Formats: sequence, structure tokens, C-alpha cells
Amino acid sequence: MYPTHTLRFLFPALVLGFNTIGFSHEGDAGHSHEKAANESFFTTRPNSLTLPLAKEEDVFHFIVYGDRTGGVPAGLKVLEQAVVDTNLLDPDLVMTVGDLIQGYNDTPEWLQQMVDYKDIMNRLQMKWFPVAGNHDVYWRGVGNPPAGQHESNYEKHFGPLWYTFQHKNSGFIVLYSDEGDAATNEKGFNQGRLQSMSEPQLEFLRQSLEQHQDLENVFVFLHHPRWIGGGYTGGNWDVVHEMLKKAGNVSAVFAGHIHHIRFDGPKDGIAYYTLATTGGHLAADIPDAGYLHHMNIVTVRPERVTVAALPIGAVIDPKEFTAEFLAEVEKAIGVRPVEQQNDLILQVDGTAGGTVTLAIKNTTQRPIDATASFESRGGDWLASLDHDHLSIPAGETLQLAVKLRRLDGFDVPLTVPSIRLDMEYVGASARINLPPVVTPVSFDLAAVPANYFRDVENHCLEVTNDRGSVRIDSAEFDLPDGPFTLETWMNPSQTANQRGLIAKTESSEYAIFIDEGVPQFDVHLGGQYVSAKASDVLPINQWTHLAGVFDGSQLHIYVNGKLAGTQAGKGKRTRNRLPLFIGADTSDSGQSTRAFLGKVDEVRLSKVAVYETEFTPQRRFEPDANTVLLHHLDKTFGPFVLDHSTSTAKGTLESEAKLVPVENE
Repeated sequence: MYPTHTLRFLFPALVLGFNTIGFSHEGDAGHSHEKAANESFFTTRPNSLTLPLAKEEDVFHFIVYGDRTGGVPAGLKVLEQAVVDTNLLDPDLVMTVGDLIQGYNDTPEWLQQMVDYKDIMNRLQMKWFPVAGNHDVYWRGVGNPPAGQHESNYEKHFGPLWYTFQHKNSGFIVLYSDEGDAATNEKGFNQGRLQSMSEPQLEFLRQSLEQHQDLENVFVFLHHPRWIGGGYTGGNWDVVHEMLKKAGNVSAVFAGHIHHIRFDGPKDGIAYYTLATTGGHLAADIPDAGYLHHMNIVTVRPERVTVAALPIGAVIDPKEFTAEFLAEVEKAIGVRPVEQQNDLILQVDGTAGGTVTLAIKNTTQRPIDATASFESRGGDWLASLDHDHLSIPAGETLQLAVKLRRLDGFDVPLTVPSIRLDMEYVGASARINLPPVVTPVSFDLAAVPANYFRDVENHCLEVTNDRGSVRIDSAEFDLPDGPFTLETWMNPSQTANQRGLIAKTESSEYAIFIDEGVPQFDVHLGGQYVSAKASDVLPINQWTHLAGVFDGSQLHIYVNGKLAGTQAGKGKRTRNRLPLFIGADTSDSGQSTRAFLGKVDEVRLSKVAVYETEFTPQRRFEPDANTVLLHHLDKTFGPFVLDHSTSTAKGTLESEAKLVPVENE
């Protein structure tokens, strides 16, 4: 991703060769509570730190960093690389758009993450200015959150939640988009009633714009791009926009949060930019479509302002990423083969034969070129497909028929063959490489001998990455509407980030998630998710029983048979055709993602509320008339784990999934 700067990344001291300085506060070298020499610094926040301001010269450049959170710990390495690159570019100052630290935790963890972040940012040779995002201020600790959640920690160590200052002939205004509901102490970014800026902050904005009325340009920074609608609908961004419009000199507004580049505007002469990430989680690896680690570099001249998105070693124009373009790319990403016909049968002796017919529909307004190839990891399958080059016109569907055979006599374990599509979206000015789509070939199993699972040693699924889960296709089983219970035994190896333990979601269905080590049971009812959440972090390297129960009017989550969380919820469950994953979450394209890291054993799905009161969990589940799925995860049949309920649903082991013996408990 960053080949041109590998040497600087590994040996920054050889390149920098001097002591670095940067933004600092109490407890950091160079901090100060004294009033800044530049009298333009202004905030209506009481008892706030005064931020040191950038030096003033004529024409200048500044850089904006995107979100840093939601990804793997290596995201800090990306931030370190960004700091090195920024020092080489030598702008006047650096701005952010929030989500500086992972957050969603208690104060001790919050403080350590703050120190780690500032240690990296303070290597900048120029001043930097923070913006508060939801990760920076949302509380996830023991007991009730303090008033404002992490706001007091933020203001003590990063600075005011809103403030403004002048640099040269430009004004900089930082707004706070996570005030939430001060009366109830609620914060959220997907409910309209929590998306309004308070009157004190609006009054601050009025005063700031008045202070800057004679300046050439004004730039505004906040975390949430409230102008894009969606979960932000119902707030008061229209009021804010009118204030910016009336000022007459606001040139651009910058935000983050959505983790891909987006340009909206200009609106009434104001350019609205949304950044992707600078070390945060990326939902896809498609730099050409705005999913990339980058920074925005802004050049301010008396006659114009220019903005460029700058990944390492390249410059792109963020204004190309309009809502219409993003919608087209989203459609292109969703193009994948759909099985039309399949007469493939796998015999007990391992032989198989038949034809699979797939339909590939191009739902975009541009052609898609593709190369279809056959994959057999063990080399035990033969197919009529080699590397066929396909062109799918806009709006049309292509049929692809593939003959497959597996003969006896192979010295390798049975594997699941796949059809791979490498696709390019043929845009008006460029060809965009899309993520490859690998579709496992499904087949029915012949009858399994009755003694196949007799005297089997107790095993479990061990998940170490996103390809280590078990996939159960939606067509394999049916959970009727109404009450149900989802339960399992799990043993996490770590508890960072939100991870799917058993999931069949995407704006529908149900899941058990582990969010920073805290379990929650989600069901999509009446058009929205209802969540029953526990409060305590699960122990690592220890077996725990989890059960999510929906009884028709409430969701409950039990931990080791003890009630740990309840939430009222009614309505019809929203269904989907996506697979159920054991050990991971599912993406909207049916791929495993956000894998649970650890071990999973004994998975049972029942079409009734199995538990009404606290109970002692069984270590090994047994099927009954209400069991929809039951996977002991003890033994494989080729690449499958078999279901011990009447559904007889086969689960497919992902490419790196493995069953291991259950050690003494």
C-alpha cells in the first residue's frame, strides 16, 4: 500500500534527523495553560485549555486527516506513516475530523489510547488541531456513564469540544457533532433526535462567523457529515448550513465517520468534503472508489482554494466521488454469480459429478469485464471452466454453465471447489478493479452412514481470522417467525473491537456479537434492530455459555445461565438470504467479516424461547422437536460439518477453518 515510503517508515530517524514537536497539553512536553499570543482563539467552553496556534505567513497549505478507528491495531502504523509524509510536505498546520482513539471504554483504557495517539501526532513539525468524534467521547465502562460520557476527559487532554481561530487571512471553526441529549446523557449517530447542535454551540458559531466576517476564507470541521441524510435526518444541519451560507465566506466543510471519500457540492458556494480514513477500518480495498487511507491537502491562495486527496505516492481528485458515482460502484461491488441450476451430488466415497449453471447480472449503467476461473485448492476437482473472459453489458445477465467431476483415488482431503470472478467496472474515464468474488460450488450429499459420528472425540471450531469460520447457507434451514433461541459455548482469545460470534445480519435477521468483549443479542424487528446487551466483559481463554432468547415481546441475553440483559422488542423479524456464519459476521455480499477470535463449540438454534428463567447450561446440547440447527462441531465430512437436527443443514468450513480437540475444562 505504501511502497514509496517503506524506508522512511522503517527508519524515520534517518530521514527526520531532528527533534519533533507538535500539539501538546497538560502532562506533555511544551504544554501551556497560558493565553495564546494570537488573540483570535475563541471558545465558549468554560475552563478550557488554550490551544497553541500555527505560525502566520502568506499563502499556505494545511492537511486534514481522516478517521483512525475501527480497524486493526496496525492502524496506528498508518497514522505514523501519515505523520512522516506530512512532515515531508511541510504544511502550516494539520486538522482532523474526529475518531482519534478507539474509545468506547472506561477511563484507564481511554487515557492509554489518548497517550498512544498523541505520542504519534506530537511527532509532527507543525501544530495540529483535534475534532471530537463518537469514538472519542462515547463511554463503555462499568456502571452508569458520567455526565457527557468521555467529554470531560476529551476536554482535559485534547481541548475544547468547539473552538475557532484565525491563521493568515482564514478562519478555522471546529464544531462538535456528538452532543446527543444532555438531559438523558444519550449519544448516538443514527437517531434524528440526537443529531442537533445545541443553542450554546449555535451561539458560538454565530459569534465565530461574526469574528471572521472580514476574512478571505472560513473552513469548518466536524466529525459527522450530517448533510448526507440517512441516520442524520431529523437534526438541524439545515440551520447550520444557512448560517454558513449567510456568512458568505465559508469555502469548505470537512467531516469523516463514513470511512470512504465522498464529495457533496458545491452547495450555495460551499464545498462539502467527507474523508475516508487515516488508519481506520476500510470496508473494502478499492482505492479508486474512495476506500483508502489518505489525507486531504488544502492549498489556500488569495484567488482560490484547492483540495486534493493524497494517498501515499498518489494524488486524486475527491470531487469525483459524487453520490451518483458511489451508488454505481456500490452496485458494481454487489455483482456476483447466482446459482440457477445444480445437479451435483457428492457420494460417500468422495466421487461427484454434475453441472452448475450460474447467472451474472450487471445492475450498473456501465459495462463490466470479467475473467471467470475455476479454483480447486486440493486439485481434486476437474471442471470445464479454465480462464474465460466475459463482457457483461449494462443491465444485462450472462449465463455461465460449468461441468464438474471428482473421481476416486485422490490422495488429498475433499475440498470445496469455487468459481472466481475478477471484474473491472468500465467507467467513463477509468477502469476500476473490483474485489474478486469467489463463489463456493454447492452440492448435495448422499446419505451418511449411521455410525459415522459414533464415539467421536469432543472437538470445537478454532477461529484465527476472517477465513476461519463456518458458513451455513440460508437455503439449508428455515427459522419461522416468532420466538426463538440462539445459543453456544465460546472461548475468546481476545476481546478487542466488535466481532461476530454467530451472525446472519445486514439490516435484517439476528446475531450474537461480542463488542469490546461484551456480548449482545440483536434481532431486526419491525424495521429496526433491537439489542439485549450484557454489561461485563467476558473472560478470555475460558469457556462461557451464551444464549440469546426472543420470546415474542422481549429480547434476553444469558451469560452462563444468568440473565445479563433485557430489551423490549416486538414486530416481525426481517429476513434475508445471506448465510449464517459461526465465528464471524456476514457482509452484505454474503462474505465472512469481523471474525470472532477464539473457540466456538455446540451451536443450537431453536424455534421457541428455550429459557424463561435462569438455568444451568448443558455442556453438550441435544436436539428436540423445536431444534432448527444443532452443530456439535466434532467431526467433518470432507469440508463440511453436519447438522444433528431435522434440518440436516451442512455447514461449510471456510478456507482456514479448523476443528481442534476441546482441552480439559
